[in-house]
Amino acid sequence: MNDRSIIQTPDPSGRDVWADRYLPAEMIEAPQQGGGFQIDTAWLRGALFRQRWLIGATVLAGLLIGLVITLLTTPIYQATATVRIQPWGNFIVEGQDVATTIGSSNEIDLFMETQGTVIESRNLAEVVAGNLSPGTRNALLGPTVDDNRPPQRSDEEWEDDKRRMAVTALQAGVSADVPVNSQIIAINFMSEDPALAAEIVNAYAEAFQQSDTRRNVESNTYAREYLTEQIQQVRDRLDTAERAANDYARSAGIVTPDTTGADGMTGQTITGANLSNINSTVAQARAARIAAEQKWRAVSGIPASQLPEVQNSPVIQGLIQQRATLTGQLTNLRQRYNDQFPEIQDTLARIELLDRQIDQTGENIKASIRSEYIIARNQEAALAGELSNVTGDALVEQDQKVEYANLEREAEGLRGQLSSLLDRFNQISTAANVQSGAITILDNAVVPRSPVSPNIARNMIIALVLSVAMAGGLALVREIFVDQFRRTEDVDERLGLPVLGLTPHVKSDDIDRQEANQFSSLMEAYASIRSTIDFAVPRDGAVVQLTSSQASEGKSTTALILAELFARLGRKTLLIDADLRKPSIVKLLDIDRRDVGITEVLLNHATIDEAMIEGVHENLKILSVAGIPPNPIELLCSRRFKDFIEEQRKEFSIILIDSPPVLGLADAPEIAQTVDATIFVIEANRTSFAQARTAVKRLTHVGANVIGAVLTKYRALEAGSDYAYQYQYYQYGNDK
Repeated sequence: MNDRSIIQTPDPSGRDVWADRYLPAEMIEAPQQGGGFQIDTAWLRGALFRQRWLIGATVLAGLLIGLVITLLTTPIYQATATVRIQPWGNFIVEGQDVATTIGSSNEIDLFMETQGTVIESRNLAEVVAGNLSPGTRNALLGPTVDDNRPPQRSDEEWEDDKRRMAVTALQAGVSADVPVNSQIIAINFMSEDPALAAEIVNAYAEAFQQSDTRRNVESNTYAREYLTEQIQQVRDRLDTAERAANDYARSAGIVTPDTTGADGMTGQTITGANLSNINSTVAQARAARIAAEQKWRAVSGIPASQLPEVQNSPVIQGLIQQRATLTGQLTNLRQRYNDQFPEIQDTLARIELLDRQIDQTGENIKASIRSEYIIARNQEAALAGELSNVTGDALVEQDQKVEYANLEREAEGLRGQLSSLLDRFNQISTAANVQSGAITILDNAVVPRSPVSPNIARNMIIALVLSVAMAGGLALVREIFVDQFRRTEDVDERLGLPVLGLTPHVKSDDIDRQEANQFSSLMEAYASIRSTIDFAVPRDGAVVQLTSSQASEGKSTTALILAELFARLGRKTLLIDADLRKPSIVKLLDIDRRDVGITEVLLNHATIDEAMIEGVHENLKILSVAGIPPNPIELLCSRRFKDFIEEQRKEFSIILIDSPPVLGLADAPEIAQTVDATIFVIEANRTSFAQARTAVKRLTHVGANVIGAVLTKYRALEAGSDYAYQYQYYQYGNDK
């Protein structure tokens, strides 16, 4: 199982779940307070350095592929024509604005987008294809189009097929650039033939302009036809409405003058006029009767001679004047004659006659006042009866007039509607043949001189971007699936072991030179590891085991150099090569293998003094392997091996044991049960997390005291660090 030790952190910590699940754990730094996850820049630098050949090869291959594709691509030319769009149009005469007027700027943008869609539509492509000559159409479809003609198709059918194919090719090659702050649309067409591209673009511009003109004419024609139909319908309805109103008026006996009121209703009827006249007459008669009645009541109890009408009557005044004259004559006669005088008798008779005439005339005048009252009363009564009759007729007619008014209003509305339709029809008929000029060609297309595709600069940029993205993806995938220790942080995070130190990667040819110089970076690194171990184990009689998960990780070299460093401190040191299967200490010392070694000592075939290698360094003794035993594990887990280690504790200050790898063998776990401490050696950029974790688990399960790990063959650049910065303190005070 490939164990990447995915970091699982609760969401409230700010950690990104995607990063925890898919990114390598060493790529993610612990979140700072108040922030989310952070990318480990050191790991990123190291990953780029480790995958530099993959990234470089991928980018180079992508650029080469992009270059080859660009050079092999057929050149494409683009011709462009421009047309001017006037959303409002030019309304030369009233009646051209048949369509809805465009208002806001948003509607203008939608209008421009609509025009662009019209240019790219199949409908306009069919118009252009129909206008193209057969030669141009064949050039558009390619010189070999006739070679693909089905044998059963007639000439007419094949021409229709080519026209449909031309429509598809035109629609695929045309494009419209709709600007944001302009009313100029660019019509583009791309083709392998520059002359053909220019010809088709110009055909598109002309067809687009003609489509606008045709649309205007069709709109006006449709409007006239529609209005003609509506006018005829309204006329028929008006005729029906007028006939219905007239028939109803005839049947109801409603007669009105040929006038119309201010409210649009018809004038007063004959019955209404009669009612109005009689009502006025009745009012006058009532007023006359009241006046005559009041006058009679005022004079009925007064003697006739006292009435002003009598006193002011000329007849009465004449009679009174005559009586006064006769009275004067009588007075004169009585002065001379007695009453028996005939002339006096005649005068008295005449005076008496005048008195009777005066009284009779006064009574007549008073009687005339009463007669006037009676006549006025009779007239009022007669007119009131007539008014009652006419009022009844008017009420009946009023009910009939409501229905008649409804019929008349319907007819009047239809008259107004017919008038409006006729006015609109006259306006549209006048403007039908006037071109509004909403679309005009601004610039015709010219034959392009240079292709627009392939664009080598653009293609190379695209190839670079794609190749870099692919290289990054491949590098990330490789980093995810290649789980190796590269930094000291990996050891701490993945294994939970403290790092005792690290050693730089040194070429095989330079190891001897590095070991000879105690101030070299390699020896300074081991000196630092030696100091750490010295503080982690007892000062006297300490037994330390060095092992690894697999072979060739540098544990034998580490054990040998550490032994030499402990010996240089004056401490009596013993180095035991316990790898009874594949010993390497003698090979590292470049000396011949001894006849006896640890195997012979444990089997009591030789003494330890006979097996010891001395002279490598003062205070250092080495117990190597001479013969390979047939059962190494039985020998290492025997009581004799444990007793041997306990005996040597008393003789040496520190004992270092170079043991076999852990994986696949039981030797190292058996040795770990005997020693005081175990040091786990890990080779950088080689050992996988899974192998190391399994090896450490095996050691801890048997009770081993794993005090830490040593990271060998460390490559600073592959770990994302600056090598000179990482190790410059190892050479402090020395010339580089």
